[in-house]
Amino acid sequence: MPNHHLGLAEILHPFHPLRGQRFPVLKTRRVAGIDTLILSHAERGSFSIPREWTDWGAPSAHDGQEAVAHYFDLGMLLDLTALIDQLPHSSSKK
Repeated sequence: MPNHHLGLAEILHPFHPLRGQRFPVLKTRRVAGIDTLILSHAERGSFSIPREWTDWGAPSAHDGQEAVAHYFDLGMLLDLTALIDQLPHSSSKK
């Protein structure tokens, strides 16, 4: 019996462990006021994820305007920390 699904959804949330992967969408639901997708995973079975965390998320509130999402980049923060650590430390005592 073939597995029917509604299409594929890619996980876009920057901190989700499955970010960048695409999964078949089995169902859409509204859970506690949040639009949710039920996705199929070959090894783990099905799991749910907020729709907004996928490429199925609602369009921007600024329709017609390009909106650029800005995400926290841990790698850049670590690079900045390493750079600051390399700076000579000055003493405030004279």
